[in-house]
Amino acid sequence: MTTPSNDELIEAAQSVLHPHTVGDRLFGDVASTLVTDAGNLYSGVCIDTGSGTGFCAEHAAIAAMVTAREYRIVKVVAVWRNEEGALHVLPPCGRCREFIRQIDPANLDTEVVLGRHVSAGLRELLPAHEWPSPLGEELSGQGLDV
Repeated sequence: MTTPSNDELIEAAQSVLHPHTVGDRLFGDVASTLVTDAGNLYSGVCIDTGSGTGFCAEHAAIAAMVTAREYRIVKVVAVWRNEEGALHVLPPCGRCREFIRQIDPANLDTEVVLGRHVSAGLRELLPAHEWPSPLGEELSGQGLDV
């Protein structure tokens, strides 16, 4: 399997970016595309609601992936276009980072696209992701005081 380049994944996400306003709610102003270990692409858009029941574009893409019975994310990107039309790559929020991790433990190795030529591993973006040791036990190598 050949993993899509950052530009290819950005283009795939951009292709589903179609903001739509209903009343005071905005749908689809952020889009995400991910590629799985099987080489399949899944995309989704965000849904913003006033009640807080909406979800991020990454969640929508992951839901499509899980619906297809896939769980391992190799690479993911999210994009947004500002009022002037400039396209931006957005890093996943903390909730999305944790959501990606919880879908499959191997997703800690997911490559998160942060720009055309910039990526980081989810592990780097989600520090202290291990379940904590009981108080008083040494957390060796994690640089944390107990």
